[in-house]
Amino acid sequence: MRVGLYARVSTERQQGRGTVGSQLEALRAAARADGHKVIEEFVDDGYSGARLDRPALDRLRDAAEAGVLDGVLCLCVDRLARAYAYQVLILEEFERLGVKVRFLEGPAPGDDPQATLLVQMQGVIAEYEKAKIAERNRRGKLYRARAGEIPFWKVSYGHRRVIPEGGGRARIEIFEPEAQVVREIFSAYVERGLSVRQIAFELRDRAIPSPTGKPQWGTSAIDRVLRNEAYVGTVYYNRHERIEGATRGRKTRLRERPREEWIAIPVPAIIDRDTFDRVSQVSHENFKLSPRGAAAEAWLLRGLVECGHCHVGCSCHNSYGRNSVLTRYYYCRNHDLLRAGSEDRLCPERNIRANELDEYVFEQVRQALLAPDQLLAAERAVLTGAPDENELVAAQLKRLDTAIEAKERERARLLDAYQAGLLGLEELTRRTGALTTRRAELTREKETLNQRSAELAAENRIRRRLTGFSERIAASLNRLDFEGRRRLLRLVVENVSVSGWRVEIHLKIPLAHEPPPDADPPDHGPPGPDQPKPGPIKPAPPSIDVRLRSDHRDVA
Repeated sequence: MRVGLYARVSTERQQGRGTVGSQLEALRAAARADGHKVIEEFVDDGYSGARLDRPALDRLRDAAEAGVLDGVLCLCVDRLARAYAYQVLILEEFERLGVKVRFLEGPAPGDDPQATLLVQMQGVIAEYEKAKIAERNRRGKLYRARAGEIPFWKVSYGHRRVIPEGGGRARIEIFEPEAQVVREIFSAYVERGLSVRQIAFELRDRAIPSPTGKPQWGTSAIDRVLRNEAYVGTVYYNRHERIEGATRGRKTRLRERPREEWIAIPVPAIIDRDTFDRVSQVSHENFKLSPRGAAAEAWLLRGLVECGHCHVGCSCHNSYGRNSVLTRYYYCRNHDLLRAGSEDRLCPERNIRANELDEYVFEQVRQALLAPDQLLAAERAVLTGAPDENELVAAQLKRLDTAIEAKERERARLLDAYQAGLLGLEELTRRTGALTTRRAELTREKETLNQRSAELAAENRIRRRLTGFSERIAASLNRLDFEGRRRLLRLVVENVSVSGWRVEIHLKIPLAHEPPPDADPPDHGPPGPDQPKPGPIKPAPPSIDVRLRSDHRDVA
């Protein structure tokens, strides 16, 4: 019989179950004793039995599917899989393909119900044993951490985990080449006044690789160094817990535990506490002086502008030119090499003058809000001449109803003629068949028109709601102060895309609750003088997506 040998060992169980070599020796001996021909040895070394996606197991299943194997030899059922559900899946697959499975330590599944039950019981026990081992491992790590041991392998940049040659507790030591880089990063930020971006470029120019081995340091990597308490002598274990993922496609995610559950472990300090504390002070001062820390009201479209070339958001920047003249710009974030990641991804677009763009966008939005027909035309929610189309659809529906009624009357006359003996069965069948076909065509045409009629009714309701929206805000649009304008734009603008001289404004109109089909637009009266956002408009999901374009606006 042609057989395949399957062996697996996971790192946490190597000592308990033996090496892959010892498993293969036992399997080869069993194959020789039974006179089987070994086609291939399938070995998963260092793969957990809780996973089904193992390279050697996939190849074994493919070989069984291809018909090159008659049987499989394995040490025991938990070598095939730890999870009971996976064991059943694999064994049923082999049984369907006519491949016999033999376990050296345990019965082989087959026609014997007792043997099958025993294999299933072994699978359940193996799954329980794995859960018990995981819990013991977790509790053991907590105990070692509370005793001051290092229960993890990954340590901070500048430190190394060292295990004594004669055995014993692992300890953390300073790795001086990296520790010197850490000291220089703190010195550059605290004493020399460099920003994290300047530090990143300086490290790149000095050919100092990042903690991951890349030639370019990221600003986030430097920020993590500056805020890592391991450099003042303390690391924390049990800081995070793994919970079920909140988003689709993510099984789990990390969540920070309450601080009182953290376990502090002392490690060698690389910098002093005073230097570490000064990082927060310098960071706060830098934020106050940075253009990014400027008051948000200075930027009308803050957070709404995106680069039409790169499709990423634009940041705000203050520039002081000659005679200390301030000019405000929106600029693509991919102008920054650190954000872009590589030179070939740098944005070729120019900076955008904020005052030009702010003024232009608000004027375009104002005109659009005062002209509901323009919004409807832009979205094509209501086509030109929609009222005429309403009348046309109604007339066509009336015509179809008349035609369908006529076909029903004609069908009734044919039946009367047949019953009176004036018409033969063959002629009746032929003529009623033609009537049925024509009536079905008319019915389908009526269904299409009914659907269009419903669409027109919905479009008319949107028109009335847009008209009501425009009427509520029209009276106060020209009286809005800067904050009122900013709030209005955040309410109705999805984003503003700028590419070259082209400006594209995407609007989202938060319409009020839908009125009755025949209701007139509500009259809210004129807004008060202190009302920055007219009318009781509640933000809602976008009902209409409008694109206003300008191909000749100089905003750069």
